[in-house]
Amino acid sequence: MIEINNLEFRYGRNQVFDNISLSLGSGKIYGLLGENGVGKTTLLRIIGGLLYPKAGNCKVFGIEAGKRLPAVLQEIFYIPEDFVLPPVNILAYAQRNGAFYPSFSLQQYKDYLQEFGVPAERKFTELSFGQRKKAFIAFALAANTKLLLLDEPTNGLDIPSKSQFRRLVASALTEENTFVVSTHQVRDLESLIDPIIILDNNEVLLNHSVEEISQKFDFGSDFERLFNAVVSDKAKFRQLFN
Repeated sequence: MIEINNLEFRYGRNQVFDNISLSLGSGKIYGLLGENGVGKTTLLRIIGGLLYPKAGNCKVFGIEAGKRLPAVLQEIFYIPEDFVLPPVNILAYAQRNGAFYPSFSLQQYKDYLQEFGVPAERKFTELSFGQRKKAFIAFALAANTKLLLLDEPTNGLDIPSKSQFRRLVASALTEENTFVVSTHQVRDLESLIDPIIILDNNEVLLNHSVEEISQKFDFGSDFERLFNAVVSDKAKFRQLFN
């Protein structure tokens, strides 16, 4: 699904990634973890073809993401942490923009809106931030793309909505698609994400399934404990998983 090889990226003199390689397969919900500033959003944007590596490559479906070919873009949906939606009716937005995604289902969109408790007859500008985010997530899931990129998706959601989010995302996963979820609110997504990718200081510290990690390190399904252990003793985890 996604192949990243010897990728380098920098903002001016600020090196974000230095020769990193990653492979992400289908039918999984990857959790992308890391402290603020390590490049989680940057990596999502590179995968989505919105940023271009300085060296190396990032291929999605075997094609360079940066080429932004329509056949690739129609199978990718990216939800950024900060977003702006037009002052239009929610359903009108879906009918207009769903055409860009061949597998989009208006009925699914309506069902997701109902599940989230978002009124379909309203305009985006009439909704709270949390409701707008739920409507955007509902559209992303209804697009049924092969690749869904979510940057801090639970920010702005209340506790019941976070539970609904986990349930809907889990139910939307198939063997053919891949979700990559960037988050620093690990406890919100502990029951959802697997495998785990941990970024730190220009490199990938970890990229393994929960089962693989559990065989070598007992973290008791506490992803926050796992994250803290990995970043505090990098040498130990490099030795364990190399």
